[in-house]
Amino acid sequence: MAEQAQYEELMRQFSAFGAVRREMGRILPSECPGGSAAVLTLLGRHGDMRMSKLAELLAVDMSVTSRHVTHVAERGWIQRSPDPADKRSRILHLTPEGQAQLDRMMRQTCRMLAERLSHWSDDEVAQLTALMARLRASFDDGRTPHPEPRPPTAPVLDQSTRTPAITK
Repeated sequence: MAEQAQYEELMRQFSAFGAVRREMGRILPSECPGGSAAVLTLLGRHGDMRMSKLAELLAVDMSVTSRHVTHVAERGWIQRSPDPADKRSRILHLTPEGQAQLDRMMRQTCRMLAERLSHWSDDEVAQLTALMARLRASFDDGRTPHPEPRPPTAPVLDQSTRTPAITK
């Protein structure tokens, strides 16, 4: 298991990664803020889905999801159709305009990443991608089984002093 100093450095890197995310957000078209881009991206990746599934994938409250969906629907990028299995629910799907918007954003983002990571090897980019996917899976709220935490072990006592002995 990693040591405290490694986790502290990881926390610093997470904080610094916020700057990367902000810069990536700046290349999004003004009419398509981050939440809207996430809706388009998830519909493009996973296909048609209910609003509840989208909220789960976005990891945000249903009211936030609803605002994002309203924004993209008003621009004609998605359609909301009645769910044949439950008329109270709606199925969301990309329109051709939504797919075109998603394609433009993907091209811009890929171009930016290719430029910024041009000095990285293909293996390094693949390794970063795999590690980020693994990290994300570790935070998927029980969707991925996690090992049971082990109970702490009692310290080994030095018999002459009855104080904890240092063992490694």
